[in-house]
Amino acid sequence: MLRVGYPATLAAELFNDFPKEVELISLPDTLDHDVDIDVWIPDPYSNRATRTWPHLRRVRLVLALLAGTEWIPGIVGPHVTICNAHGAHNISTAEWTVASILTMLKYFPFYLDVQHAGKWKLRYKASANYAELTGDARPIYPPVMLEELTGKKVLLVGYGSIGTEIERMLAPFHVDMVRVARSARTQPEVFAVGDLDKLLPQAEIVILILPSTAETRGLIGARQFAMMRQGALLVNAARGPIVDTDALIDALQSGKIRAAIDVTDPEPLPDGHPLWSAPNLLITPHVAGSTPMFMVRAMEFAASQIGRYLRGEPLENVVTGEY
Repeated sequence: MLRVGYPATLAAELFNDFPKEVELISLPDTLDHDVDIDVWIPDPYSNRATRTWPHLRRVRLVLALLAGTEWIPGIVGPHVTICNAHGAHNISTAEWTVASILTMLKYFPFYLDVQHAGKWKLRYKASANYAELTGDARPIYPPVMLEELTGKKVLLVGYGSIGTEIERMLAPFHVDMVRVARSARTQPEVFAVGDLDKLLPQAEIVILILPSTAETRGLIGARQFAMMRQGALLVNAARGPIVDTDALIDALQSGKIRAAIDVTDPEPLPDGHPLWSAPNLLITPHVAGSTPMFMVRAMEFAASQIGRYLRGEPLENVVTGEY
């Protein structure tokens, strides 16, 4: 019988779709003895999972609950097959991305400050903020109080399953979408990462949703921020190291760009870090995928993977190299 180890924190109902031919082994966070299992479903929090791993024996297959698996190969070694949960948090992360864009374009952080101050007339500062950030100093009447998403030029850097879901959700806003991936394609038109230099200056919104690899670390740094148009919005729903943190802080403090980020480098972001107080920035603490449905989808996929494994069928989402 196939022995499947899983975090003890997972609810029993999440295993309703698992094949009957498996023995489920609950692995507590405080595991202090060796356990033989065939398949490991690691805790989504890597610090907990890495405490469990030294006590596991005979593992042949790892079914990650997240799309990102960068920490797993280094501890399990090359003899273990790793599959990620590619697709499990497409919806939640895409919704966060669209929500964060609208939050920034509608100036909700500013208006929350107005609400807390309890002073209606503070709303007129929105017009000055718009002019300063975008460089649009035209006399506009009535005053600009927020911006529109419809018709904006969006540069989507990363065109995997989450990227395509983001594009689907942005479609009703009739944005001008420009797609970027590791390699160029024609249907639909997708540019290569190497084309970023010529694409960045035109983009009003830049969305990052690509994996953290040796190729993508530091992809957006001081040179790229200098290329971006005045007042452009950077949205990072990917991984913190893709953006050079010092360069991001400089770009925000200079008023060149604005940003919404769910990930940081370092992470967790330490108390008192300059990013916490940077202007024109929305930070959420790596929560974009954490909805009630995320684990349901991830475990449904894990169940289907185990079914394939038992039947000798090819597994999906096998991780090769840094992907």
